[in-house]
Amino acid sequence: MTFNDILLQVGGVGRFQWAQFTLVAIPMLLMASHNTIQNFTAAIPRHHCRPPPSANLSEDSSESEELWAWLPRDEQGRPESCRRFITPQRGLHWPNDTEANGTGATEACIDGWTYDHSTFPATIVTEWDLVCSHRALRQLGQSLYMLGVFVGASLFGTLADRLGRRKVLIWTYLQTAASGTCCAFSPNFSTYCVFRFLTGVALSGMSINCLTLNVEWMPIHMRATVGTLVGYTYSVGQFILAGCAYAVPHWRWLQFLASVPFFIFFLYSWLYIESARWYSSTGRLDLTLRALQKVAWINGKQEEGEKLSVEVLQTKLHKEMTLSKSRHTTLDLVRLPTLRGLFCCLSLIWFATSFAYYGLVMDLQYFGTNIYLTQVIFGAVDLPAKLIGFLVINYLGRRPAQMASLLVAGISILVNTLVPKDWGIMRTSLAVLGKGCLAASFNCVFLYTGELYPTVIRQTGLGMGSMMARVGSIISPLVNMTGEFYPALPSLIYGAVPIAGGAVTFFLPETLNMPLPDSVEELKARRRGKKKQKEEGEQTIPLQSLRKDGL
Repeated sequence: MTFNDILLQVGGVGRFQWAQFTLVAIPMLLMASHNTIQNFTAAIPRHHCRPPPSANLSEDSSESEELWAWLPRDEQGRPESCRRFITPQRGLHWPNDTEANGTGATEACIDGWTYDHSTFPATIVTEWDLVCSHRALRQLGQSLYMLGVFVGASLFGTLADRLGRRKVLIWTYLQTAASGTCCAFSPNFSTYCVFRFLTGVALSGMSINCLTLNVEWMPIHMRATVGTLVGYTYSVGQFILAGCAYAVPHWRWLQFLASVPFFIFFLYSWLYIESARWYSSTGRLDLTLRALQKVAWINGKQEEGEKLSVEVLQTKLHKEMTLSKSRHTTLDLVRLPTLRGLFCCLSLIWFATSFAYYGLVMDLQYFGTNIYLTQVIFGAVDLPAKLIGFLVINYLGRRPAQMASLLVAGISILVNTLVPKDWGIMRTSLAVLGKGCLAASFNCVFLYTGELYPTVIRQTGLGMGSMMARVGSIISPLVNMTGEFYPALPSLIYGAVPIAGGAVTFFLPETLNMPLPDSVEELKARRRGKKKQKEEGEQTIPLQSLRKDGL
């Protein structure tokens, strides 16, 4: 009897599975908000230099021409954001003039800036003047957040394999709530960056353990559905962010609104039931029995739960018991030949998906000038893509879904380099196709990685995959710098990398309707079995040919 059979015995997909899935998935809605919240909290409104105090300007509209006399204009007639005249240039009728107003000497905005607060009452940019010479600091907060996600993927992936999925989730909820709330009330930019980093660390651990805890409590036939639904919660979260940002435009209150619900998630997360599969892999059959009987009671299968005992589990789960005698570390992903191939292929897939995704998103600015509408479109593109991906995953398999999503994404990006820039509809269609395929690839790689790695090192493998994705998202913006040498070079790189990722998927085994491996030894035995079947099949072919020839 496999662990999947025991899950079916205690109710299969019952009240417990759906209740815990819902509770675990709800925080993922706000995880999407934190990932892209700086689109709103760090938005850059229109701004110009503040005239010197000696100008004695009042708010009287009759003195507006005096204000414009201090502001240089570019060739489009717009005021310069980072320069002002040393002395006012009067006599020019702005804004009716479209020519650059005068040739007077200019200086930096030594007295600060005046911002347009019509769309955003306050952002970190307006509060700490992250413009002009300090513009690069604006990205520092997001870069440190991504660095935190990178660190958290490795840290919490390893801790989850040692301490359990439930304990890690409880801690990440609390850390997200505390660091996110502190971020909202940061007195200065340095403090803000520190708490953004800590938030990224926590959310990374949350994302990989959310899927694993749900998948390990689901029978085989429901794993693809769970992975897809978790992916949809992230997409729906993008809509939630757009609505919250529109209703609460002030950056501090928006940050607070996206963080404080995690205190509620922290409180109810104590109700989670730890993965019985993880308990058995650590040799704690007493805790495995307690968890399974509790699930059986919730699912209305109390009689089936009472049939289980430590002795029964010891007999039926002898395989899982052997896992408690071995401990694996991150180095085993490279050291052990059985895991090395998986690690190399999956690392490239994770890297390629994230690298191309963020590279493509940065090129989708022509979706519209309204930032709220753009956010909604980004989320809407994912919905049909993930539905199609789910159908392929569930009926054709994980490998064809992963391979097709990356190959089509890469091809669409490469084809876009050949389309003239004035063919807006065609370029937009190809960009949407590429982004949708990459969204489906993200959905698939989470599930595929969890099914390929054995239980004893599953979270570590997921953590390393997530780390490679973060490396891709960090490197992706730097590729745009290659456009200075050849304009089409960034798109060629963005297209070639996912094609390479799709190609290596061919070397991975299929996991559709296969039980989750629990140990490295079991994974090795499966490969030997498949190799033996292949050899027997090759030997059968010449025998059949001889029979046809009458020999």
